[in-house]
Amino acid sequence: MSPIELEYYLHEHIPISRAMQLSVHSVEDECVVLSAPLGPNINHRETVFGGSASALAILAAWSLLHTRLRGSGYACRLVIQRNTMEYEHPIRGLFYARSSLGPPEAWLKFLHILQRKGKARITVTSILEHEGQVVGRFSGVFVALDAHQPA
Repeated sequence: MSPIELEYYLHEHIPISRAMQLSVHSVEDECVVLSAPLGPNINHRETVFGGSASALAILAAWSLLHTRLRGSGYACRLVIQRNTMEYEHPIRGLFYARSSLGPPEAWLKFLHILQRKGKARITVTSILEHEGQVVGRFSGVFVALDAHQPA
């Protein structure tokens, strides 16, 4: 999936991404990079609202799973089960979320369980960056449900 295709998908299916003016910068097998400007995500302190920072991190992680699963031929529903978000510095402008998976064996185990049980969990992380500095860290557990299996 190309960055333009992913951005269109997000804007059409996840309305907050459009409201945030989210942009997709890159889609690779190991990483998805998203960004959002300060303007539509500003808080009363003229920095990025924490909910917007968290949403961008979640969307980057979700997008990495979505594109990898589609690229591997899986039609799945993806939901977040739990997450943690650490805010390290205020964000005063355009900010980025860079998602990544753990070791390759975690992905292989995830796919194996998904094939066997129709449901699997995996942890995905995102790093938030502003002006080349890490400003936040996200970790979330996502559940993939085979679209052909009952929920």
